[in-house]
Amino acid sequence: MPPTGRTFPTPLTSLASVTFRIPLALLVPLALLGLGGCMPTTTGPHDQLPVMARADAQAWARHMTAYMAEAAGITLTDSTADPAFRPCTGRNGETAPDDRFSLSYAVDSTVPLPQHPEAVRRIRQMLEGRGFEVRSYREEWQGEPSALLDAYEPTGHYLVSAETGGGTDRLLLRISTPCLRPPPAPTR
Repeated sequence: MPPTGRTFPTPLTSLASVTFRIPLALLVPLALLGLGGCMPTTTGPHDQLPVMARADAQAWARHMTAYMAEAAGITLTDSTADPAFRPCTGRNGETAPDDRFSLSYAVDSTVPLPQHPEAVRRIRQMLEGRGFEVRSYREEWQGEPSALLDAYEPTGHYLVSAETGGGTDRLLLRISTPCLRPPPAPTR
């Protein structure tokens, strides 16, 4: 069952031009545009990168993990949020001078270990309903609860994960963005 208190985060590819509090009647047309209305059907090394400021990328990842937590019926421990920005590097170690970056955003939730499989099952159901491709999934390891979910969003090219943290009550939610380009600096 999808969460009722939050709207699904706007697709990553269209975030540079919208805010998070858009009425549902406007969100659907915007999402359809972001999901391909003005985008090429193939991706390649010379395609333009999505444009987004670091603060906006972090806010989007925070919103996405909150949506995942709501779908699972769990509460995030906001003080554990760990945004890690990294420069984008090419196959040969090259970097561009425009400060492009990727973001890995992780946040914990304290959930009794026996409840991890159900929480991850709910997240999986929500993600599949939104068009994500599940890449890895398990509910237990060697007969013990040890949940793992890795899913890929094919339009925005980002990854989401939910996993048991070391056999404890820690359930980790993570978002990994593709390479993003910051907006150009204002000219004077």
